[in-house]
Amino acid sequence: MFKGILVEKDDAGYRASLRELSTSDLPEGDVTVSVEWSTLNYKDALAITGKSPVVRRFPLVPGIDMAGKVKESSDPAFKVGDAVLLNGYGVGETHSGGLAGEARVRSEWLLHIPEGLDARRCMSIGTAGYTAMLCIMALERNGVKPESGEIAVTGATGGVGSFAVALLARRGYKVVASTGKANEADYLKKLGASEIIDRAELSAPGKPLGKERWAGAVDSVGGTTLANLCATTRYGGTVAACGLAQSMDFPATVAPFILRGVTLAGIDSVYSPLPTRKAAWDALARELDTDLIDAIGAEISLEDCIKVASDLLDGKIRGRVLVRI
Repeated sequence: MFKGILVEKDDAGYRASLRELSTSDLPEGDVTVSVEWSTLNYKDALAITGKSPVVRRFPLVPGIDMAGKVKESSDPAFKVGDAVLLNGYGVGETHSGGLAGEARVRSEWLLHIPEGLDARRCMSIGTAGYTAMLCIMALERNGVKPESGEIAVTGATGGVGSFAVALLARRGYKVVASTGKANEADYLKKLGASEIIDRAELSAPGKPLGKERWAGAVDSVGGTTLANLCATTRYGGTVAACGLAQSMDFPATVAPFILRGVTLAGIDSVYSPLPTRKAAWDALARELDTDLIDAIGAEISLEDCIKVASDLLDGKIRGRVLVRI
C-alpha cells in the first residue's frame, strides 16, 4: 500500500482526496517506478480542483511529473534501481501520474536522470524548466541570438517564466520580465532579469502593429498578451508560445507575420520527440546551477497538494512547487 492523490468523478460529483492505494489501482505499463519526488503544476492544480477538464479518465492519480527509481521492469533498457524521470505523454491526464508512492508507466515515456541531477532537482526543474528550455531552443533555432536584442518573458514569476529568465540570462540574453507581482522584482533580478515591466503593459488590447521592441519572447500567458508580443516583436523575431494562463484566445491579426516576418513558434512539452526531450534535459543538467534550482522551487508534502492547488490557481505561488512523496 502507498499514499496517493486520487481524482474521482461519479454520481456524487468531482473530487480529489488523499487515499491509500495499492498496485492493483495502477494502470498497465511495463515499468513500475517508486516515486520519490513529483511536482504541482498549473495543469495538476486544474486536475485536482476540477476547474478545467484536464482529467479524461477516472479514477486517476494526477501529476504530470515524476522522478524516482525503477521498482519493476520488463524492458531491458530500464533495470531495477535505475534513477528515472518522466514528464508529459498524457500522464496525469489519461494515465495515472506522479502524485502517489508508485506509478506504472510505459518505458518509452521514461528518461534516465542526466548526470549532474538527482530526483529532487529534476522535479525542481520539472515540466516548467523543461518547457522553458524548449522555448529557448526554438528561439535559437530561428536565429535569435543574445546580440539580436531584448527578450520578453511573460508570467515571469511562474515556473516556466522563472526558468526562462534564468536560462536566457545565463546564455547572455537581455531579459525583460513581465509580471503582475511588483514585490517580486528582487527575485526576478536575482534570476537574471535586466528589467521588470508590469504585465498591464502587455495585457490590454493593443494595435495590430506596435513599435518594434522584442527580438524574441517566451510567453506562458496567451490571449491579448501574446497578440501584443507578436505586434511589438522586431522584424524576423520569434515568439515562443507555451501557455494560456490569461486566455486560450489569440485576438491578433496577420500583420506581424506578413509585414515583419515574425515567427510564432508553438511549444508542446507533452509529446515532444525523445531526441528533443533528451537534448533539453541534458542542457538543463549542464546549465542550471544548484543554488538557482533550489531558489525557484518550494517544497510541500503530498498531504498539502489539495490545498496548494487552489493557491496556485489563485496566483499565490511563486516559482515551482516541489512535492515530496
